[in-house]
Amino acid sequence: MEPSDEALVLACLKGDEAAWEALIRRYERLVYTVPRRAGLDEDASTEVFQTVFATLVEKLDRIEQPDRIAAWLVTTAKRATWRLVYSQKQLRSSAADEESHQTELDQLADESPLPDQAIERLETQHQVRMAVGALDQRCRDLLTVLFYRPEPPAYSEVAAALGMTHGSIGPTRARCLQKLLALLEKAGF
Repeated sequence: MEPSDEALVLACLKGDEAAWEALIRRYERLVYTVPRRAGLDEDASTEVFQTVFATLVEKLDRIEQPDRIAAWLVTTAKRATWRLVYSQKQLRSSAADEESHQTELDQLADESPLPDQAIERLETQHQVRMAVGALDQRCRDLLTVLFYRPEPPAYSEVAAALGMTHGSIGPTRARCLQKLLALLEKAGF
């Protein structure tokens, strides 16, 4: 099982390079989601990502609740996104005054702040992704093929892709889902 967020943050404070890599891997998708929801392209989202983790390096020793690092990262990503959007708009229209900048910001693809429900949904997706990643390869492959596509594939397609018999897919899926549930429960989810 993966270390807790708190354990990772504490290890990062001690200079553990592997903990930094694990923390970044764990939350990269979550951090990228914020600027993408605001309508930023991939390059701008990468800039926000780098800003967020640079800020984390600077302020890691001031994180009061290491177990809530996901919420801290989302808030920091949101602020970095708005700063980037504002600076881009300012460069494009140097003659516009502060009020027109605010009007432009209000017209972004997703102007609303991330509500608690959206953050919870993102954290839930992250927890499920982490638990799926902790499964054995066979279960991870099967659940990915079955549930990480817009449309569920036919069992014959699953059998061919994974080298399984058609009749073993259902029972294997049930066992894999039980393992996933156990991992999620163990993580307190």
